[in-house]
Amino acid sequence: MTLPDLPHLPRLPAAEQAAADAAQRALAAPLLARFAARLPALVPVRALWVHGSLAYGDYRHGRSDLDLVAVLPAAPDAPLRGRITALHRELIEQEPDAERLHCTYLPGGALGDAAAAHFTFAQGEPMDRPVTAVTRRELLDGGTVLAGERPGVLLPPVTDAELHAHIRADLRDYWYPITARPDPWRRDVWVDHGPVTAVRATVALCEGRLIAKREAISRLPALGAPPGLAEDIAARRYGVPPTLTPGERTRRAERARLFTRTLIERALG
Repeated sequence: MTLPDLPHLPRLPAAEQAAADAAQRALAAPLLARFAARLPALVPVRALWVHGSLAYGDYRHGRSDLDLVAVLPAAPDAPLRGRITALHRELIEQEPDAERLHCTYLPGGALGDAAAAHFTFAQGEPMDRPVTAVTRRELLDGGTVLAGERPGVLLPPVTDAELHAHIRADLRDYWYPITARPDPWRRDVWVDHGPVTAVRATVALCEGRLIAKREAISRLPALGAPPGLAEDIAARRYGVPPTLTPGERTRRAERARLFTRTLIERALG
C-alpha cells in the first residue's frame, strides 16, 4: 500500500532513510559497547542480542528504548541479580540515556520456553518478564548480535501459529481491557503505544509481517484514525511534541482509546 507523508514523518528515498537510521544507531553505539564490555565481568555471556527499533531501523536516540537479551549459562541467583542491577544503575548515573537500556537475562536451559518469566532490568527497575514470541521472532528475523552466537543458532523457530496466538492473547487479555478505562489515555504513553500496537498486531495477523513503528504510524490514517492522531504521535517520536490544553488532552484521550478499541475488535474478529 502507498503510505502518506505526515508532518515529522516524511517518506525519504531508501538510501537516505538508511543513512538517517544508521546515524541514529551510531549515537547508541558507545553505551552498548560499554555495557557489552562490562557485563562479562559479572557473568559469562553466551550471547548478547538487540531487538526492537534499534535492530529494525526505526531507533530514535533519546526517545527509543534499547531492547537487549543476554543469554547466560543459568538463571541469575539473588546475588548476581544484585550485581547486574548495580551495573545498570551505575550506567544510568554515568549516562541518563542508560535508563532506556533494557535487558532480559535468558538462561541457556530455557531457550525454548516463550512463557517463562526471566530476570530483566527495565524502566530503571529489576523485574521478571518473558521473552515473548514477538521478541523471539524479531530476534530470529533481524536481531543484531553484540556478542556471541546468532539468535538462529540458539533459539528454536517461532511458527506463525505461535506468533498469532501470542498476539491475539496480548490484545484480548491486556490491551482490550485497558481500552475500557478512560483515565490512562490522558497520558502520552498510552496514546503513543495503544494505536501503534494495535496497527502492528493487525499487520502481523493479516499480512504475516512484523513492522516497525514508523510504518505503523504511517498506516494510521488509512485504518480510520481520528484526524490529527497520527500527526500527534509522529511529533512526539520524530519531531517536537505538541502542547495540549486540558480539554484537548481529554478529547484526544477519548478518540485514541475508542480507535484502539475498534482496531482490536477488528483484529480479534
